[in-house]
Amino acid sequence: MPINLETVTSNLTSVSILVFALGFLAAQFSAKVRLPAQVYETITLFFLVAIGLKGGVALNQHWSVEMILPVIVSVCLGALIPFAAYWVLGIVSRIDPLNRGSIAAHYGSTSLVTFTAALYFLDSQAIEYESYLTSLLVVLEIPGIIVGISLALRSQPKAKDASGFGKAVREVFTGATVFVLVGATLVGVLAGPRGYAPVEPFFTGLIPGLLVLFLLHLGHVAGSHVADLRKAGFGLFAFGILFPLAMGAVGAAVGIAIGLTSGGATVLATLVASASYIAAPAAVSIALPKANLSLAIAPSIGVTFPFNLTVGIPLYFLMATWLETLL
Repeated sequence: MPINLETVTSNLTSVSILVFALGFLAAQFSAKVRLPAQVYETITLFFLVAIGLKGGVALNQHWSVEMILPVIVSVCLGALIPFAAYWVLGIVSRIDPLNRGSIAAHYGSTSLVTFTAALYFLDSQAIEYESYLTSLLVVLEIPGIIVGISLALRSQPKAKDASGFGKAVREVFTGATVFVLVGATLVGVLAGPRGYAPVEPFFTGLIPGLLVLFLLHLGHVAGSHVADLRKAGFGLFAFGILFPLAMGAVGAAVGIAIGLTSGGATVLATLVASASYIAAPAAVSIALPKANLSLAIAPSIGVTFPFNLTVGIPLYFLMATWLETLL
């Protein structure tokens, strides 16, 4: 596929991006546009079930040994990214090892909404991608959190708490993100196209509208962390942009190298470039009670999420498309 700059620039004027900007602006004027907690949780569950079912049905129809290598590579990336984040943070900031591990856990994990936005970007441009990418979301979610927490605990010899670490690992596997996503994927595999058909209009039809509503809320959340970012310093802000950009380039290159389409490589790049603000905070708060969560959440949702949403995803698509033309 030839590189189409119009495809990339059109993302900036999409309703989703503009509504996110509206939410961010609302936070600066203290306008209350956040969703109630129950509504936020409901929409999150909707996305988890919708993505899981779609991926499961696709696996039912197109199961292939070709997905084994991408899954293995994703696990390796998920385990290595926290080490890279921990090391880079030690260079660009004065953040202590405990909080560096906390941030590394967030950046080693993934963002469900960024993943959803990447799929929506590709679907809106009629760009094809592999049907099993939901499985990559699942396997990337887990190792990054565990490795990041381990790095933080290793730096605190007097604070090592096996029970706390064990609780955190259980939280990773039984938290809504992994548990519901894996469960919905299995349901999709078992139900197949025939079982999925009656509910398909509900799940596929509501995704664009609910994504816009969700991004309005997240725009406000991101805007609310501006003060935290100022306190943290420029190093953390720069990390929130440059580290995901570097990881996105790695993800795009690896994706093309292992045989993914440019669309699939774009999604892999987006996943490794994203940062968690749902699953990781829950696990980190259990395993690292002394860590300052705002230091991790502020860059992940205040810098990295908006960057990926507006510029990152189209850039990763450009990278993947360019690399595909070389091979």
